Amino acid sequence: QVQLVESGGGLVKVGGSLRLSCAASGRTFSSYAMGWFRQAPGKEREFVAAISWSGDRTYYADSVKGRFTISRDNTKNTVYLQMNSLKSEDRAVYYCARARIAYYIGANGAEYDYWGQGTQVTVSS
Repeated sequence: QVQLVESGGGLVKVGGSLRLSCAASGRTFSSYAMGWFRQAPGKEREFVAAISWSGDRTYYADSVKGRFTISRDNTKNTVYLQMNSLKSEDRAVYYCARARIAYYIGANGAEYDYWGQGTQVTVSS
């Protein structure tokens, strides 16, 4: 069984930064692509970013491109989301997820099979 635990959320002002972490259990972390999604109040869950199993390929939603950076450390079974220049519309619960296969770094949530419990990010003006 795979467990994903997010951390690093909190309250930050517009223009500020946060770094989210997602720690994964299990010995096969490095074999799978990982992604970050978010869900704002009253909205559908949306894709944020994804990274291949080796970290050499990344993919971002247009809304965060140039401001957010996804990375991973396979020695620590952890994936990160560095969020800079935060906007009020970035406020959401952020979830990490493991892709069903190693090479999938797309935006389709159905292609991710394990999900964390989420961490709240609040951006104040």
